[in-house]
Amino acid sequence: MPIYFADQTLCLDLDGDVALLTLNRPEKRNALNKAMWEALPQAIEAVARNDGAKVLVLTGAGGHFAAGADISEFESVYATRDSTQAYFASVARGMDAVADLAKPVIAQIAGACVGGGMGLALCCDLRLASADAKLGITPGKLGLMYSLADTKRLVDAVGASSAKDMLMTGRILPAPEAHAIRLVDEVHAAEDLARAVAEKAGAIAKASQWSARKTKAIIALILQGVPADTPQTEAWLLDAVEGADFIEGRDAFLAKRAPVFPFR
Repeated sequence: MPIYFADQTLCLDLDGDVALLTLNRPEKRNALNKAMWEALPQAIEAVARNDGAKVLVLTGAGGHFAAGADISEFESVYATRDSTQAYFASVARGMDAVADLAKPVIAQIAGACVGGGMGLALCCDLRLASADAKLGITPGKLGLMYSLADTKRLVDAVGASSAKDMLMTGRILPAPEAHAIRLVDEVHAAEDLARAVAEKAGAIAKASQWSARKTKAIIALILQGVPADTPQTEAWLLDAVEGADFIEGRDAFLAKRAPVFPFR
């Protein structure tokens, strides 16, 4: 049974190992309004609390991922400096909720993935796109700028030069070019995208979730500039060897059978 948030503009399905969170404003190409940004942390917390969900797939309804922030709200949310600051805080909380989820997150990108939609996709661990997807971040066309956190996620993905090109021109990239600069990780024919995402999510779900979550945490530390092991990461290395997932993985390897990892 799906769980709805923000007047049904976010739809969360927690059935099975792979949770599905759908941006559900197809009539607006899933443009993200303030209510959606505010509800994202609630939806992500529901995924975090659910022991059955190993992987989250984030997608959009109606053939588009998200066309960006809802520009029709700009006059009200940017009415004053205080309202602007409150809106930016809501967006940041929504972005951070996705980026900080301990479980792996895959963006399933079709159609438009622009502005805030692209920013949200960059919060995901992997991005798989359809061949006809169009991707970009367009502050240069609106006289705006992106926050340091949002810009860093873009730079982490594509490097400084490509990030400058995208942000300064505001141009929209076709999926093959987005793949060439590593803005997306894979490109598939539109009719094959859902299958490819399901296969990727299934492969992650079959692997050790302890390993997946600690890998995500380690890479986050690297991207924050941590250059060497810390007492915490050293403890994780020792915890791994003592953990139930390693014992199961080792025993399964020796017995020549598929492992069934207990960590959820």
